[in-house]
Amino acid sequence: MIKHIVMWTLKDEAAGADRAANARKMKEMLEALRGVVPSLAALEVGVEVFAASPACDVILYSEFASRADLDAYQVHPEHQKVVAFVKQVAASRSVVDYEA
Repeated sequence: MIKHIVMWTLKDEAAGADRAANARKMKEMLEALRGVVPSLAALEVGVEVFAASPACDVILYSEFASRADLDAYQVHPEHQKVVAFVKQVAASRSVVDYEA
């Protein structure tokens, strides 16, 4: 099982909305990938991060059966639509992938 965790800090304002609105939109867009991207085994998105250090606004936790499944997710057209939005609103991104 491959675990894929991504943490974003968002810009104060971007894409015509504030940080909180963009965080909610990211959550909705990411959660909409369930059942659409076949290789995605599990997905959770958090936007209420309590006293995180370093601070982050959105956290994605997802699982894949294999590295090939993670790779397929990365290039899936619906995921790429989310990526395009995230690139507009994110100030920073941290990611870790590991096998469990």
